[in-house]
Amino acid sequence: MDKGKIIYLEGVSSSGKTTLARTLQTRLPEPFFLLSGDMFWEMSPNNGIKPTIYESNVIFSKVDLITRNTLKLFSDLGIDFIIDFVPVRGGFTKILYENPVLYVNVFCPIEELRRREKERGDRQIGLAESQLDEMFPQAEYDITVDTFNNTPEECADKIIELLDYPEKFTAFRNLWAQCSK
Repeated sequence: MDKGKIIYLEGVSSSGKTTLARTLQTRLPEPFFLLSGDMFWEMSPNNGIKPTIYESNVIFSKVDLITRNTLKLFSDLGIDFIIDFVPVRGGFTKILYENPVLYVNVFCPIEELRRREKERGDRQIGLAESQLDEMFPQAEYDITVDTFNNTPEECADKIIELLDYPEKFTAFRNLWAQCSK
């Protein structure tokens, strides 16, 4: 059985990952499931109670484990999917480097990120900016799309163009090789 293709959209909060993911689903010629990093966090057992530092670390570890293994399972079962996630500094490369991952940097200028955070009203102001240091340099990704200067449809089309060329999905393997040295 062939492994399912993974379109891994990585970007800071409010960069346009979810909008792009939904646009991809409508434009892709074959069905791709959508898995969101937020979806995994929403499964965590916080029940509206602020956890202690220890509980936060335990929850983070479990969410991280569930997320990584779910992504691998979907791909190993031959299921194509899109994941939108905030930067994790290559944390998924160890488990997914053998799978066909198109690693996409979803870019948006800081001024626009600030505007989007304020407009949305459901994000902590400054969250996106605080995550910028966790992003890899653009050269580490298979492709970078700019959600400020391009429409979601234009960004989706650039990604779709690469899907027929899995030999160009090299970013995860390269990052894994760097980490395993």
